[in-house]
Amino acid sequence: MNYQETTEWMFNQLPMYQLQGASAYKKDLTNTHLLINHLDNPHKNLKSIHVAGTNGKGSTSHMLASILQEAGYKVGLYTSPHLKDFRERIKINGIDISEEFVCDFINTNKSFFESNEISFFEMSVGLAFDYFSKEKVDIAIIEVGMGGRLDATNIITPLVSVITNIGLDHTQFLGNTLEAVAFEKGGIIKPKIPVVIGEYTPETKPVFLDKANECKSEIYFASDLISETFPSDLIGNYQLHNKKTALQTIHLINAGKEFQINPENIKTGLFNVVKNTGLQGRWQQLGDAPKIICDTAHNKHGLEIVLNQVKKEKFDTLHIVLGVVNDKDLDEILPLFPKSAIYYFCKPDIFRGLSTAILEKKAADFNLKGKSYNSVSEAYKEAFKNAKKSDFIYIGGSTFVVAEIL
Repeated sequence: MNYQETTEWMFNQLPMYQLQGASAYKKDLTNTHLLINHLDNPHKNLKSIHVAGTNGKGSTSHMLASILQEAGYKVGLYTSPHLKDFRERIKINGIDISEEFVCDFINTNKSFFESNEISFFEMSVGLAFDYFSKEKVDIAIIEVGMGGRLDATNIITPLVSVITNIGLDHTQFLGNTLEAVAFEKGGIIKPKIPVVIGEYTPETKPVFLDKANECKSEIYFASDLISETFPSDLIGNYQLHNKKTALQTIHLINAGKEFQINPENIKTGLFNVVKNTGLQGRWQQLGDAPKIICDTAHNKHGLEIVLNQVKKEKFDTLHIVLGVVNDKDLDEILPLFPKSAIYYFCKPDIFRGLSTAILEKKAADFNLKGKSYNSVSEAYKEAFKNAKKSDFIYIGGSTFVVAEIL
């Protein structure tokens, strides 16, 4: 199979959360262990940092990779989901895995995947570990897919575990209280491996302390320990917390003596995240007059912060291109959106996309007024056509809406 056929097979044959949602979630790590043994345990050859969290884990992972690259290391980076091309998920020093490696890996292991019902995410994790091992990376930054305790990435023993923050998202799997979600994400804390917590609340801090105590792991609360940060090319207000989390993690990596990262590496790394890693969709500016911003924030915790930043912008009229997936709690996220904006409702072009009819009707309950469009691009074009130079256009609600306009 060529690359297009290979990725289509991966997307279509097996449960894929990005497209299908709930049916793709596995209840334990049995399959992952089966797969990783079949691949001769490539993860055991890797030094790694494991990053979980409701929001910010992608940005934090990319910051860490950028800093380590600036220090001269060969850095593997595994993240999800992808925006345009599957290969974005697996990079070394900012360069996507080759189409050839993806095809060879799938073609070689296809019969094993089929006979053991290996999921899309499990095979992606196996591919990343196999690639990083064969390419002999110095260190790999591994982002959790969802949760932590039962995530396919949770077979590694990292140098540091990182949990950026806790909010309510994917509650049908992770629980509907902050404590329950913290327990699931705290599942990446390993015996005697230090853990960095980016942000905490009165509900989540005791959960983390209990787990760290149980594992005899040193715990570091970055928001209490880091007072000074450096400028970054990731300019969303929310990146302050992610920078603190990345800095505390780098301090621990430095303390281990295996890696040497100096202050200049940290400064340059934070300032060149996009250039070094190719990260997109985080308070990304697409135009100037009118100012156009897209952001992948898609849950209450993330949208609250991003929409507060939108409200602080100076503009005459606010235009919002909005689409969501069908498992979002609209009663929770729609009240966050400003009533004064003009809305352009759209459906991301995936199986999980919520129909515009439902979104527009529900939005009207919260006095959010606008029209529905047949596609994300059509909604975006209409917003652009209607906006004056002094206006502001925000595109978001879902990673998949942002993916379609990049």
